[in-house]
Amino acid sequence: MKQIAFIGLGNMGGPMAGNLAKAGHRVTGFDLSQASLDAAAKAGVTAAGTLRDAVKDAEVVITMLPKGEHVIAVWRELCGLVPAGTLLIDCSTVDVESARSAHALAEAAGCASLDAPVSGGTGGAAAGTLTFMAGGTEAAFGRARPLLEAMGKRIVHCGGNGAGQAAKICNNMILGISMIAVGEAFALGEKLGLSHQALFDVASTSSGQCWSLTSYCPVPGPVPASPANNGYKPGFAASLMLKDLLLSQEAAAASGASTPLGAAATGLYAAFDKDGNGGRDFSAIIEMLRREGEPD
Repeated sequence: MKQIAFIGLGNMGGPMAGNLAKAGHRVTGFDLSQASLDAAAKAGVTAAGTLRDAVKDAEVVITMLPKGEHVIAVWRELCGLVPAGTLLIDCSTVDVESARSAHALAEAAGCASLDAPVSGGTGGAAAGTLTFMAGGTEAAFGRARPLLEAMGKRIVHCGGNGAGQAAKICNNMILGISMIAVGEAFALGEKLGLSHQALFDVASTSSGQCWSLTSYCPVPGPVPASPANNGYKPGFAASLMLKDLLLSQEAAAASGASTPLGAAATGLYAAFDKDGNGGRDFSAIIEMLRREGEPD
């Protein structure tokens, strides 16, 4: 049993903290939203009124925050509050440079650290089936692994500081591109008179098979659990997909990598978000793809 502080109890962080409590750990949580604190408390998390109160006596601190600037600000404060030897884990999705800066803050404070972003969405957070992509030392990963296993089903050590964020950015660039490809295929199939089920039955068992098709099909029917069957309620919001694609393009520019399909996907999701769809599931982009295929 560990004493854990969990900072950031939103749609992802709240269920993750709850799963740690369910696993028998003592979890104290902090969030700026009272509603998030209240929801986490119902899942067995002790609510704290301040960051200082949350991390008091914590052996491990986990953060799940919106942006790199938030991670740096919180970790800078954390490193002045926790004793040397505390394990700091960031599960946010941020840019690689912010992740490395957070590691540097931890190292200067004598703390072990890990960047460990997740894949699996809100459903995976609630079910405890997330994939964790971890970056940091072998020693930090070894300490963190039992806790990550309480929140996920696949834990991968991707390398040194920032490697977890690098893997997450690359993975979600694949996801954004593949969802657009699947959406285009279904929009074309509709024009050609194919039923959704017929196209799914062929593509899901042949060379077109991919996660965006078989687990998250963007049309109602073939995959009952996909957001398409629930009015495109997220799931994984389009605004978050856009955030990850923008991170991929920042990383590509910084490293000199060529990502033309990533750039195209970023442009399409930017347009989808600008039209007011940021709060819908990212698979709903099929609706924009259908409209773009219609004559003016």
